Amino acid sequence: MTKNINATASKHSVLKQVCNHIPAHALGKIVRKHGAEDLARSFDYWSHLVVLAYSKLSHNFGLNDLCDQTDIHSGVLSTIRGARPARRNTLSHANKKRPAVIAEELFWTTRDHLISQAPGFGKRRFPGKLGKLRKAIHIIDSTTLELAANCMDWASHRRRKAAAKAHVRLNFESLLPACVVVDTAREADNRRARELTAGLKPGEIVIFDRGYNDHGHFADLTARDVTWVTRCKEGTVYEVQERREASGPVHEDEVVTLGNGTRCRRIRATVEVDGEDQEMVFLSNHEEWAASTIVDLYRARWEIEVFFKQLKQTLKLCDFISYSANGIRWQIWAALLVHLILRYLAWAGQWGQSFVRMFALVRGVIWRRLDILALLDRYGTGKGSYTNLAAPSQAYFPGFA
Repeated sequence: MTKNINATASKHSVLKQVCNHIPAHALGKIVRKHGAEDLARSFDYWSHLVVLAYSKLSHNFGLNDLCDQTDIHSGVLSTIRGARPARRNTLSHANKKRPAVIAEELFWTTRDHLISQAPGFGKRRFPGKLGKLRKAIHIIDSTTLELAANCMDWASHRRRKAAAKAHVRLNFESLLPACVVVDTAREADNRRARELTAGLKPGEIVIFDRGYNDHGHFADLTARDVTWVTRCKEGTVYEVQERREASGPVHEDEVVTLGNGTRCRRIRATVEVDGEDQEMVFLSNHEEWAASTIVDLYRARWEIEVFFKQLKQTLKLCDFISYSANGIRWQIWAALLVHLILRYLAWAGQWGQSFVRMFALVRGVIWRRLDILALLDRYGTGKGSYTNLAAPSQAYFPGFA
């Protein structure tokens, strides 16, 4: 029998319930901290933030669409701590002139608030054998955000193209960002490697793609007692110090010294990519673990690709309404904030299905007065089984299950 979702009525709209998870006085404190009060008059910072959050939840097509929608629903919008609808010129000016660091600090404040409010939020059991390591695991990668306009000098990185790039350090246990750096796409990834790993503690593990390879950085991480795992670049110069026994999918397991004297493991193994077996070479500074553990750790890197997919495909992060450098940052941090709150609601409501399905449900009732947690509990097959871990063919490593 189909469940009646009308029984989940609430006094507040779904959009208000989403925004209520942002600490009430946090935004005002941050604005005063940066002395930016003069940049807001009739269209205050809270209205600015709510409108940007709505744009990511509703998949608006542009400034006109966004302003029209918020104007039509201005009555419901005003119940969200007095938020006001946007006007095209006002919103465009706010994105361009108001410091985006305000949105950045609000994201971290909200993340810490939600974790302190619900200590179990984001915690999960590590898959497979990784739980036996009993160490914090971090994943580092970047995603490029192609921009439509090719006349933006601040973001040009190829001829006739422009792009921004978001570098992210993701906590593998919580799948929540621990560090985010937004910049243009012209810089190589390895130039941001030290900044992304600055907060790592001794004994922790960091995994990154070969784009972040820097032998000097490898040496720094080893000196800090941080374990690192990556892929080896072609043409890497090394000297073999010790050869170990290899079997099964592992063809080589060596202890080598890199060109700058850094000592590490070099493991060559067969992996399956798009249904075809390929050889990959991995590097790590941990000399005691089995080669299969090193390969399993690198496989965990796929989780950050799932994170980027949720931002870019589900939240439509690349559909920008402002193309200034500051406006791009405002929208990226607004998307991260919306993603964080949806993840929290999924955890609080014990949502068992995919993130994209939950997003579609929230998007469809964004202006309605329905209790969102009760809706997640009662709607369709919301209590069915679903794993948040991706298992695409690109991430399958035969023999290491």
